[in-house]
Amino acid sequence: MALKQVSSNKCFEGFQKVFEHDSSELKCKMKFGIYLPPKAETGKCPVLYWLSGLTCTEQNFITKAGFQQAAAEHGLIVVAPDTSPRGCNIEGEDESWDFGTGAGFYVDATEDPWKTNYRMYSYIKDELPKLINANFPTDPERMSIFGHSMGGHGALILALKNPGKYKSVSAFAPICNPIQCQWGKKALGGYLGPDTSKWEAYDATQLVKSYLGPRLDILIDQGKDDQFLSAGQLLPDNFIAACTEQKIPVVFRLQQASRFCSPCYFFIASFINDHIKHHAKYLNA
Repeated sequence: MALKQVSSNKCFEGFQKVFEHDSSELKCKMKFGIYLPPKAETGKCPVLYWLSGLTCTEQNFITKAGFQQAAAEHGLIVVAPDTSPRGCNIEGEDESWDFGTGAGFYVDATEDPWKTNYRMYSYIKDELPKLINANFPTDPERMSIFGHSMGGHGALILALKNPGKYKSVSAFAPICNPIQCQWGKKALGGYLGPDTSKWEAYDATQLVKSYLGPRLDILIDQGKDDQFLSAGQLLPDNFIAACTEQKIPVVFRLQQASRFCSPCYFFIASFINDHIKHHAKYLNA
C-alpha cells in the first residue's frame, strides 16, 4: 500500500513525520503521524500507538504532547492516527462535535450510513499495524497502546478485546463506561443501533469483567478538575471496581489538572514521560 509523505521534521535526533494513504478499511484517505527515534536508523524498534480524543486529528498529539524526547531516549516508534474517516460525504457527519467527523469512537459501525466508512476499530487493530510494519523498522512482537478521552476508551477496549496483542496499555481521562454516559449512548447508539447488548463489546468496564488474557498492568491519569469527570461522562470508578473484582492491576492517579480542549494537552504533557516509561518497561525498550 502506497504511502505519501506529507511532512518530515528532525526532532531529538529522530524524525517526526506525517504520511497519507488510501485506507481500504475506511474507504478514504487517512493521515497518521509517526515518530522515528534515532535507534530506528540502525535496528528494529517497538511501536507505541496513541489514540486521540474527540475533535482531534493526527496533529494534536504530535505538536502538543511533547513525547518525542522520551520516545527518542527509549527507542520507541510512536504512531498517532486520525480519529475518524474524513471527507466521506455522509449526511450528518459534520453536524456535531461528538459524533461523525473527529469522533469515530474506535468502533466498527453496523448501522447505515456509517457502516461502510466508520470502521476505526478494524483500522487501528489490523490495517494500520500492517501498514506500519511493512514500511518502517518495527518489531511486530512488541506493540503497546495508549490514548486520551475517546482515545483512552479506544486504547482500553483494543487491549482488552485482543489479549496479548499489546504489551501494555495506559490512558489519560478515558471514557471508561460508555454504555452508561451520554457521549457513549449517542455514539454507540448511532454507530451500532439501539440494541444495547451490542454496545457492551466496546465498553472497557464490561470487557474487563470477562478478560482472561495475560497480565495487563493498566495506568490511568485523571485530572480532578475535569468537568467531564464531574458530569459523569468518564466513570473511572466503575472501571476500577470491575478491575478490582477481576484482580486486574490498575494504577489510577487523580492529578491536579483539567483537560478540556487545548488545556488537555498541558495535562497530557505533564505526565507523558511517565506513560512512555510505563510502556518502555513492558516493551523492553
